Formats: sequence, C-alpha cells, structure tokens
Amino acid sequence: MRRTILVTLDGLRRDLIAPETMPHLVAFSRRAETFADYRTVFPSCTRVVSASIATGCFPARHELQGNSMVLVENGELVPHDAGTPDFLQHKRNITGRSLAVPTLAERVSTIGGAIVFSNVSPGAAYAHDPDGYGHVYHRAGSFGPGRIPIPEPDALHVQPDLGSDRAMTERFIHEVVFGRRPALGILWLGDPDATQHISPLGSAEHLEALRQSDLRAQEVIEAVEACRARAEDILLMIGSDHGHQTVTSVVDIDQDLVAAGLKDSEPSRDVIVSSNGTSALIYVHPDCSDRLGALAAHLDRAAWAGRIVSADDLHRIGQAPHHQLAFAVSMRANDEPNAYGVRGTSLVAKPSSGKADRLGCGQHGGFGAYEQSPFLMISGNGFAAGKVRETAATVVDIAPTILAHLRLAQDGMDGAALQRRSEG
Repeated sequence: MRRTILVTLDGLRRDLIAPETMPHLVAFSRRAETFADYRTVFPSCTRVVSASIATGCFPARHELQGNSMVLVENGELVPHDAGTPDFLQHKRNITGRSLAVPTLAERVSTIGGAIVFSNVSPGAAYAHDPDGYGHVYHRAGSFGPGRIPIPEPDALHVQPDLGSDRAMTERFIHEVVFGRRPALGILWLGDPDATQHISPLGSAEHLEALRQSDLRAQEVIEAVEACRARAEDILLMIGSDHGHQTVTSVVDIDQDLVAAGLKDSEPSRDVIVSSNGTSALIYVHPDCSDRLGALAAHLDRAAWAGRIVSADDLHRIGQAPHHQLAFAVSMRANDEPNAYGVRGTSLVAKPSSGKADRLGCGQHGGFGAYEQSPFLMISGNGFAAGKVRETAATVVDIAPTILAHLRLAQDGMDGAALQRRSEG
C-alpha cells in the first residue's frame, strides 16, 4: 500500500536549519531531495497555507483569504478571525462552502483516508478537512468522518507548547505511522512558530525550540524508515509553512486611515483593515468605491507600506477581490539583523482585536524575504537522495505531489506534482 506522511514544523525558515541546532534535519537532507527555492503563499500565514496545502490552490481559488478576513453578510462587511473553531462552518453557512475546492481529505477518502494531528490554531487545523471526510485531532475538538466528534478519551488533549508537540508526535507515530496506516497522515507541530512569536529569533528559548522540533522530525523519520524496512512504499515530506521576521514596530492602519479621512471611524465598516501580521488585507464597501483612488494614493505614500497590490492585480499574488477585497499590503521589511544576529525585520499591522505583537520577537504574513522562505525535503519514489532542486516550488505543489504518489488524479489544482519535475 502506498502512503504519504507530511510533517510540518510551523514557522521554520530554511536558513535556520543548521548542524548545531537541527542536526537530524541536516542529516535527513542528505537522504532526501531538498528544495532551495521553495515559497509560500500570501499572506504567509498558517491558516491560509493550510488551506493551500489541503487543496493545491492559491487563496483566489480556495477562498480562505487570510488569517483574518472579511465576509459580506447581508450587504455588510463583517470582519472575522479565521482561526476560531467555527469559522469555516460559519463561512459555509454564509457562502455555501467552507473552502471552494476539494481538499486532500476528500480526494483520499475512498483509498484509506486522511488523519491530521495539529497543534496550531483551530482554524488552521480544520482547514485540512472542514467538511469531515477524514479525521482531525486538535485541542479545540477532534472529529471523524461526517465531523462526528471523536469520543473524549480518544480526543487530542494538548497545549501549544513543546511538551505537547512531543506527546502529539508520540501518539501520531503509534496510531498513524504504525497503527492505522491511512493513505495520508499529517503531523503539524506548533513549534518553532509558537516560541518564535514570544521569544526573539536566535535567543536561547528559540534555539531550544529548534532543537526540540528537530527531535520530533527525527522521531517520525525513524518510524517511517522502520515501515520502509518492511517494504512499505511511503512518501515522506517534511517542511514548513512560512518563515519569520523580527518585529520592529506595530502600525495602527485603521487609525492612519481615519486620520487621512479615508475611513469613518476605527470601528466603522466602510473600510476594514484585516491585519495578517506583517501584511494587511483592506476591504472597501461598494458604497465607498469613490474612495479607492484616494486610498491607493495614500498607500503609495505611506512610509509603513512595502508592496501594495490593488484589486486589478490581486491575481498576480494568488488572491482575488472576493468579499470586496480592494488592496493587499505587505508591510515594510528589510534585511537588517536583530539583536542576536538573525537577519530580516518587518513592521506589523496592529490587529483590530487589540492582540499585541511583541517587539523584537517573530512575526510573518507578508512578502519579506525570510517569511517567504519555508523549507521542504522529500524522500521517496520520484525524488533523488541528496539532490538540491534549484527550480521554484510552492506550497500548492504539496497536494498534487501527494496525489501523484497515491496514483490519484490531480485535476483542478494550481500546483503541479513535483515528481514530474525530478524525473526524466
């Protein structure tokens, strides 16, 4: 039986994989094919990337636009946190669909199914299977087919910390790799992302998170090798969803637009700014379309804005003007080092919820060089041990690569199977 195991070390940028802190991943790179130009989507946020990995499509197609985003409800722009447990179910009620295209869980449901163990936000975890084709285990609730809750003794009881990542990995290996053997098993670790959001990149706490995450990867690698020794055909994919940059300042875009006369008040819903860390999605109600020109001019002059993409050009970054999305903004970033010598800093957009970003710690979401530098290593049929692939690959290539290994069709996807690029 052919199987795929996908392991994600959330938030790990590829330049931080070093022998001193992550020796097991360095060793694995000599037995796997490594992708030197592997990129993520925009915003470079876990909920968006989870949906893109699950569907093989950019946000324009799957329609989960951001970690926070807007839905048009009864003619009003309504802001949402896409990380809450019920967001995708609410989105289905409003729009008729949770995600606009099929997920891997749906595609493999008849050939062994999918099992997901995740220690990130509920919205990111459930984006892998919002419609209940397989099994998703998460601290906010674990579900089987039909989204029927898994009995409490068998649910996943963890916290977003290193110890829980260790316990979750142990259970994943026992139940998924060795036990139930689904067609697709996904292990999504919360670290090093969780630590990077609260500790400076390069600090002792961060380096320990890298070491612990490296150990979790090695535990899965050893388990897969044990199965392969029994002649099982397993494609092992280990990677990350995005990188991090160091936060240097927090910008209140709502306040800035109010002061410029382009938004009625900070809580008003004429113009809504959805913060996505080092990026922002700006939605404009149709009744206020006469402000679009002034908004564009203001953003072009804003010292805090880096790359600005208007509605007509959203397709160039894998987005679309769904729900009145008018502008996508990547905050200003540079290559400067932080206090620990880790390069890459960025401004961040203040969230409307009031959740504070920690200055000097990590964040992501935009087009900064390091947040757009996740890593990917693949071991199995169709991939050459020790080879470094220089051609571009993106997170939307994950799903078709999995389906190609399982000998399933890859129709309707933006990505392409990576095996085809390495063979011949």
